[in-house]
Amino acid sequence: MLRRMSDFDLNALMQQAQALQQQMADMQKNLETVEVTGAAGGGMVKVKATAAQKIVSVEIDPAVMDEDKDMLQDLITAAVNNALDKAKEAAASKASSLLPPGMMPPGGGFPGLG
Repeated sequence: MLRRMSDFDLNALMQQAQALQQQMADMQKNLETVEVTGAAGGGMVKVKATAAQKIVSVEIDPAVMDEDKDMLQDLITAAVNNALDKAKEAAASKASSLLPPGMMPPGGGFPGLG
């Protein structure tokens, strides 16, 4: 009787794990549709990214083009980092909505989600 009960528990656990795995795969696909925008230099450089951490576009104010190359590179770097930070936050928010309270992995993220 004990063996059958543990088999049942194991089967139920495996079904829950498979359901969670499917939810995670669905969420990963959905992250590709969530867009965030990072900016630097008071909005002179804007970078749009998905919550799946893919850069979609870079917008540079023409006035910045007159500035020195080093400053432009710094602004682009800062805007990309800002966009990716926002993408990670969006991904973590989506991931936490799938799990019961207290089940979020340490650091608030999932492997493959940033």
